[in-house]
Amino acid sequence: MPNVRVLQVEDSQLDAELVLAELDADRIDYEARLVDDEAHFVTALDEFKPHIVLSDLSIPGFSGQHALELLRQRDEDLPFIFVSATLGEEAAIEALRNGATDYILKQNPARLASAVRRALDEAEARRARRAAEAELIRAQRFESLAMLAGGLSHDLRNLLQPLLLVGDSLQDYQHDPRLARLGKLVRDCGKRGLDMVHSMLSFARGARRAEQVRLGALFSAFDLLMQGSVPRTVTMELAIDDPELTFEGNHTELQQCLLNLCLNAIQAMPGGGHLRVEAARVQPAEDFFRPGEPSRQCCYLCISVIDDGPGMEPAVRERLFEPFFTTKEAGTGLGLLSCKRIVTSHGGVMRVGSEPGRGSRFDLYLPLEAPAGADEQMDDQDNLEGSAENVLVVVEEAGQLSLLADTLDAWGYQAHASQSGTAALQWIEAAGLPDMVVLDADMNLFTGVRTLAALVERGYGGAVVLLARAGAAPDLHELPPLQHLYVVDKPVTTQALLRALRNALGATRNSS
Repeated sequence: MPNVRVLQVEDSQLDAELVLAELDADRIDYEARLVDDEAHFVTALDEFKPHIVLSDLSIPGFSGQHALELLRQRDEDLPFIFVSATLGEEAAIEALRNGATDYILKQNPARLASAVRRALDEAEARRARRAAEAELIRAQRFESLAMLAGGLSHDLRNLLQPLLLVGDSLQDYQHDPRLARLGKLVRDCGKRGLDMVHSMLSFARGARRAEQVRLGALFSAFDLLMQGSVPRTVTMELAIDDPELTFEGNHTELQQCLLNLCLNAIQAMPGGGHLRVEAARVQPAEDFFRPGEPSRQCCYLCISVIDDGPGMEPAVRERLFEPFFTTKEAGTGLGLLSCKRIVTSHGGVMRVGSEPGRGSRFDLYLPLEAPAGADEQMDDQDNLEGSAENVLVVVEEAGQLSLLADTLDAWGYQAHASQSGTAALQWIEAAGLPDMVVLDADMNLFTGVRTLAALVERGYGGAVVLLARAGAAPDLHELPPLQHLYVVDKPVTTQALLRALRNALGATRNSS
């Protein structure tokens, strides 16, 4: 058993020594403090922070029962054992009802040591059980959040789809700068809204969605979020070597990480100070990485959060990433753990440097590797033009259907709009098979899968671009194999839609 802090409430030095002798005889490693009045008892609870209280029942000017009441107002679990020569059976029962852990008669102290051990073990078990219950409640809340996020995301995507398509269309009016600027604003708002939806789902599901993050945009958004959170007594400085540096990551997760670190730094400087957030490209040395850490042979982006606050003691640094460990009265202890998980999910590592009186420094090292196929995505917009191919667009929501059809018409395709699977089949009976089908996977009356099956039965073997919710493509195992099926996440941007059409048409021509 590790060193146990024992607080004794006793007015007899001799009796106190006899009690400790029992602990010595049982080889309990302890540190003791003796008090005999209320003021010293309360001070010891705050400063000594005992693991267990051993108290006499009757003390001149004080009492063991009052000590128990004071303790239970502060801590429900801390063991409290009466050690008294005057404790009768009725008084003992009443003490247990009032929250005492056990009672020992001074004239029969043989079981004192075992009672201390048992009380400490039971207190630890209660604390562990409560932590587990709290974690279960937290997990249930996250599960509920995931269900709510999943339901909301579908509606939000439908609302964002027009913003993405209309924004791209308005930007084509270069002869009217006002419309072009309006188009850019609408498109950017739609994209940021889509990022928020994906981040909400990623947070709720514990998944990570990769995207291209531009360092300058990340810091600009972070600077905007910090406005109003930095007190006048704290000066914040942002320094970036290369604002145009782009890497694969998650914009919202990295913002969350920087916010956690900076808000922690500000709270650590209640009297004011200097906060610096900097980013630079670095090449870690060969011995930089510790055993078990992910390492790559590439350059790294180092994002540093540096403050000149009071710093941290070694004992605090060692526990920084423990779940629920916090030095704040109202903290959860999960902020730094979340930061570490975010950095790890990016394939990076985290370093902490801090000394008492010398401030703190958190360094986030993120690998800079070009994503696979990045060069292939840098397509010239001229290559996305259609050549009057017939495209059957099947979408149940009228506004989205109209926008998709108009967009394809504007880019050189002949789009034919059908608001249901039944209408699509009727169009095929009248006009023949199209060159391409763009199909919404989430139709209700005549589902996307049923529509696709009916198209195949009628001899359609061309390419299909399936518009589906991210990670929620419909089950197609009952359908015959589809050689050219392309799934595109909703809401779809103009560029993503056109690129999918071009790739699909190219594949069908090469296979014919």
